[in-house]
Amino acid sequence: MATLLYRLGRASFRRRKLVVVLWLVLLAALGGAALAFKGPSSSDFTMPGTESQRAIDALQREFPEASGATGTIVVAAPAGGTLADAALKPAVEGLVKEASALPGVLGAVDPFAAKALSPDGRYALIQVQFATRADEVTDEQRTAYERSGQAAEAAGLRVEHGGEVMNSEPEVGGTESIGVIIALVVLVVTFGSLVAAGMTMLNALIGVGAGMAGLFALSSVVTLTSTAPVLALMLGLAVGIDYSLFITSRHRQNLVDGLAPQEAVARAVGTAGSAVVFAGVTVVIALAGLAVVDIPFLTVMGLAAAGTVAVAVLVAITLLPALLGFAGQRVLPRRLRAGATRSAAHAEPTEGFGFRWARMIIKLRIPVILVGVLGLGALALPAADMRVALPGAGAGPVGTPGRDAADLITQGFGPGFNGRLALVVSGDSPQRTAAAVQQVTQLLQGTPDLLAVTPPNLSRDQRTALLGVLPRTGPTDAATEDLVHEVRDRVAGVSGADVALTGQTAVGIDVSEKLSDAMPVYLLLVVGLSVLLLMLVFRSVLVPVKAALGFLLTVGATFGITVLVFQKGHLAGLVGLDTPGPLISFLPILLIGILFGLAMDYEVFLVSRMREDFVHGETAQEATVSGMGHGARVVTAAALIMTSVFAGFVLLDDPVIKSMGFALAIGVAIDAFVVRMTIVPAVISLLDRSAWWLPLWLDRVLPNVDIEGERLRAELADEPGREPVTV
Repeated sequence: MATLLYRLGRASFRRRKLVVVLWLVLLAALGGAALAFKGPSSSDFTMPGTESQRAIDALQREFPEASGATGTIVVAAPAGGTLADAALKPAVEGLVKEASALPGVLGAVDPFAAKALSPDGRYALIQVQFATRADEVTDEQRTAYERSGQAAEAAGLRVEHGGEVMNSEPEVGGTESIGVIIALVVLVVTFGSLVAAGMTMLNALIGVGAGMAGLFALSSVVTLTSTAPVLALMLGLAVGIDYSLFITSRHRQNLVDGLAPQEAVARAVGTAGSAVVFAGVTVVIALAGLAVVDIPFLTVMGLAAAGTVAVAVLVAITLLPALLGFAGQRVLPRRLRAGATRSAAHAEPTEGFGFRWARMIIKLRIPVILVGVLGLGALALPAADMRVALPGAGAGPVGTPGRDAADLITQGFGPGFNGRLALVVSGDSPQRTAAAVQQVTQLLQGTPDLLAVTPPNLSRDQRTALLGVLPRTGPTDAATEDLVHEVRDRVAGVSGADVALTGQTAVGIDVSEKLSDAMPVYLLLVVGLSVLLLMLVFRSVLVPVKAALGFLLTVGATFGITVLVFQKGHLAGLVGLDTPGPLISFLPILLIGILFGLAMDYEVFLVSRMREDFVHGETAQEATVSGMGHGARVVTAAALIMTSVFAGFVLLDDPVIKSMGFALAIGVAIDAFVVRMTIVPAVISLLDRSAWWLPLWLDRVLPNVDIEGERLRAELADEPGREPVTV
C-alpha cells in the first residue's frame, strides 16, 4: 500500500494544476447537484418490526385521516379568569376555526366539546390534525400554524404552539465555527507557518464541502434524519483536518531532512498517508458497521458520516500533495527554509517534550497504569445509571415554541399530557371493534400511573378506533416506560381485534429498547474488529488486545461523564444545558462506532512508529521512547483539533447535537491524552519484547499490509541516485 500511495502522491505533485482543477470542478458539480436535488430531512425515528410502528402502519392503512402529524395549541386565560368567561370563550372558538382553515390541516378539535380543559378552567388544548406526516409538512404550513392565534392573544389569551408538527431540523449557525478557529490556531502553533496551517485547513474544508454536497445531493432518494448531516459535518471537519495534519507534518520533516519537495510529498503520502488510509478505512468500517444493527435511521446516519470520512481520506492523499506542490518551501517556518534547511538538518538534534514524557511514563509505569485504569474506571461508574430515550418537546431549549408549549401544558394539565399514548384497535367489523374497545377500557382500569383513557375516535368504516392514553408522568420518565409495558401486557389478551400501542412516547421507548439490545452485539463486533485490524498492522497479539481494552476504558469513562452532565445535571450550566434528562437513544451506540475509529487513528500513528523502530534494531524501551517522542507533538495537535471541532457543536442550542458534540469531545480527549499517550506507552514498556510477539503460524496466515512502508524504503534504497531514505 505504501508504494502505491507513494506513486499517487508523486503523480498528484507533478500534475498539481490538473488535480486542483478536477477537485474544484467536482466540488462545483456536487454543489449544483445538492441545490438541485436536496430533499427534506426527517425527524421521525421509525423502527420497523416494533409494536408502535405496526400501529402507525395500521393507521395509515385503515385510518389515514388520523395518521398525519398532530399539533397542539395550548391556550391559557389570564390569572384569576377562566376560558369560559364571556370575553374569552369567543376568542378560543375563533382560534379553533382559524386553525381548522390552516393550509395542510384536516381539522381542529373544539376544547369545550372535547372537554380538553384543565380542572380550573384556565387552560385548554386544541388538537390540530394535519394531513401529512411531520417530515412532509412544508415550512409554509408550519409557519402558518405557528402564527395562528394572534386575535386570541389580542383578546388577552396566552397561545403556544406545540405538537410533533413543530419538530424541526437542528440549526447549524456560526457558533460551531469557534472550534474551527481554535483548530486553525493549533495548526499555526504546531507548524509555525501560516501557509502550512492555512493549506491544511483549506484542504479539510474542500473535503467537507464535497462530502456534504454529495450527501445533500443524495437526500432526494435517501431519507436523512435531521441529525445525520450534522454528524457528517462534525466528523468530516475533525478527521479532514487531522488527516491533512499528519501528512503535512511528515512532508515538512522530509523537507528538513533535505529531500526535494516532490520526493518529500511522495514519501509523506507513502508513509503517513498509509496510516491515514488505514485509519480512515477503520472509521468507515466502524460507521458502516452500524448497518448490522438493522435500524434504518441509524444505518443512514452511519453511512452518511462514513461517506464524508471517505472523502476526507481521498482529499488528503490526492488534493493535499497538489497543494503542497504549490506551497514549496513555504510550508516551513522562515528559519528552516532554503539555506537554513541544510544547517538545521546537521544541527544537534534536541529532544522535545514527547521524549521526556515517554521516559517519565516508563519510569513510573506501574503507578501510571494503576492510576489511569482506576481513574477511568471510577469515571465510568455513573454509566451504570444511564437511561436513554428519544427527547420530547420538553427537552428543547427554553424559549423555543415547542418547549414553551410543553411547559404550559405541564403547568395546566401535568407532565403526562406531553407524553400521550395512542391505542389503535382494529377489528373485522364495527361490532367486533366496539366490543374490543369496551374490553380494552375495562382492562386498563386501575393501571398504575394511568391518568385516563379518552373516548374512541372511529374511522369512517368504524372498524378502526383510536383511543388516547394519558400517563401521569412525563414522556421520558421511567414510570411512563413501565406504564407502556403494563398497558401492552393488559391488552395482549383482547380477542376479536388487533390492539397496538403507539404515539411519540411509545415509539421512543421501542427505539431505545431495540438500540440497547443491539449495543452489546455491536460493541463485541467493534472490539473484535479492532483486535483483528491491529493484528494485521502491528504483527502482534498483545498490542491489539491492549488497544481494545484501552478503547473500553475510553468508552466507559465517556459514558460516565456524559451521564453526570446531561442526565444527572452536574455542571450542566457550563455546557448551556437547562433541562437534564436521559441521553438520546442512539448516542451510546453511535459513540462506540465513532470513538472506535478515532481511537484506532491515534493507536496507529503512535504505535506504528514504536514497532518500526523495534523492527529496525532498537530495544523495546528505546522504541517506545522514540515512537512517543516523534509522534507526541502531532498527535497532541490532532487531538486538540478534533476536541475543539467537536466542542464547537456544544455551543448549539439543540440538546441532541449538544450531547453528541460533548461526548465526542470528551471521548477524544480521554482516549488521546490518557489512554494512548499515557497508559499505552506504560503498558508497552512493561510488556517489553513480548509486546511484539506473534506466533509463526499466525504470521504466515496474516497478510502484510506494510503500513510503515518497509517495502517502499527498500525499493527507494535500491534505486541509484536516490536521497538517503528517512522516515
